[in-house]
Amino acid sequence: MEFIAQGSPCTVAERIEQCAIAQGNVSALVVPWEGDRVTLSMAVTAVKGDGWAIEHTNLGTITLTAAGDQTTIVTIAPHEPDHPDKQRLAAVFTRFADELHRTFRAAS
Repeated sequence: MEFIAQGSPCTVAERIEQCAIAQGNVSALVVPWEGDRVTLSMAVTAVKGDGWAIEHTNLGTITLTAAGDQTTIVTIAPHEPDHPDKQRLAAVFTRFADELHRTFRAAS
């Protein structure tokens, strides 16, 4: 999935992190060593807590590329999780991606 969002990659990343927090079962974090001065990369993981233990399962990547005029190209790519419950986790990622698309489309 790919779409244009208003704002710089840093601003868009912050809004994506807020969407993940609101959803509650995913985390979206900037991976600084995978970006450069034009592009930010974000890891999206499923989060499962059990007491003190927290399990993160990689669900996909969001790439944010500066497009000029304070716009950002948002590219969302799923990863097939290596997990026994991969169908459910893939559905979690799809719902999150769809929610992001709706959120940014509404803000435009």
